[in-house]
Formats: sequence, structure tokens, C-alpha cells
Amino acid sequence: MPATLSPEVFEFLKNLTRNNNREWFTEHKNQYVESQQNTIAFLEDLIKEMAGFDEELAKIDAKKSLFRIYRDTRFSKDKIPYKTNFGASLGMGKGSQKGGYYLHLEPGKSFIAGGIYRPEPSVLKELRKEISLYAADFLAIINQKEFKKHFPELDQDDRLKKIPQGFENDNPMAEYLKLKNFIVVYDLKDEEVFDENAVKNLTAIFQLMKPLNDFLNAPLLQG
Repeated sequence: MPATLSPEVFEFLKNLTRNNNREWFTEHKNQYVESQQNTIAFLEDLIKEMAGFDEELAKIDAKKSLFRIYRDTRFSKDKIPYKTNFGASLGMGKGSQKGGYYLHLEPGKSFIAGGIYRPEPSVLKELRKEISLYAADFLAIINQKEFKKHFPELDQDDRLKKIPQGFENDNPMAEYLKLKNFIVVYDLKDEEVFDENAVKNLTAIFQLMKPLNDFLNAPLLQG
């Protein structure tokens, strides 16, 4: 039976949100360690299950995939010392320029995501060229019935106001070429996170993201 997340993980995060200071954290370090270990065990089983549709994921170390809970406050006005979530990069983020997956665990705000987040300018240029050249293939992926049901649109938070240089204003893919991120997000209810079948259920949703990742990775692998 795959590992399940304990509700105590969210209890710890809720308490940390209310007591986000070093003194409280030090006093409750054992609760943090228990929550971290439970999350890592869950990630290990999730990675193993996801490797069934994406063998590259089998190389990922669950412990290393988990982001540090300590915030880097050196250049931030917000000096709160700790994150109030557990986030894991499954080939997405943490310096990766390839399409991958991400898991975010936070009371009332959990989600999973896939695609490429904040690509470097040279990578972003290649992705835009690929979308423009192979528009039909790209649209077939994002308009596929199950994909569209779970991800109605690509993330729109960060985008240009005008079409980027190198593309005609009347390019039929203009709205996609304005994007700076190529990611999809699926919000999770707390009960979905703690479901005894969460590993299998999340894997099924992550698998819907793979065609998008494959499309985005194609020009990068050629390079």
C-alpha cells in the first residue's frame, strides 16, 4: 500500500503559520522532522508510481526534490523565517530548464503543476518558435478532452502585453507567444491530499501533463 500523508503534516503547517518564528520552530523541531519524513515517504511512492509513465522520474531522489523550509530573507523585506508549505520539484524548477512536475502541499492551497516555469530567455525563444511552427500539435495537446477538463488554460499570471519580437502581430498563436511561463496547474482540496488513494489519483492527473512536457522538451533536447 502506497504511503499516505498524515493530517498532522497540515496541523504542523497551520501552527507554523500562526507561530512563524525561530523560537517556536526550535521548540517544535521534532514535529517538523516527523512532517518532513512523512512527506518524503509520500514522495518516494509518488515518484515510483509516476515513473510508470515517465521513466526519467525514476532518477529523482525524493529527499532532494523537497525544497528547504527555510526562507532566504537576505534580499526580502519580508523577514518571516519559514515557508508555510512543503514543495517538491519532480523535474520542474530548482534550476531545471526542462518540462517537469511540481507538488505543493499547504492547508487549503495545495496544487500540482507541470510544464516549464520561468525559462531562461534563450529557452523561452525556442519554446515560442516551437509553438508557432507546430501550432496544430500544441493545440491538439491543450484541447484534448481530459487535459482541458483538468487544466482549462495555461497559467496566465506572467505574460507580455504585446507579441514578442520576431513574430508577426497577426500570428494565430499570439496569445500563447505572450506567455513567459508554460505551465498548467490543478488545485487540490485537502481531502484529495489525504485520500488513501492519493498517490494513484495524483499520478493520473500528472500523466495528463506528459504530452505538454514532451512537446516543450522536444526543441530543448534537439539543442
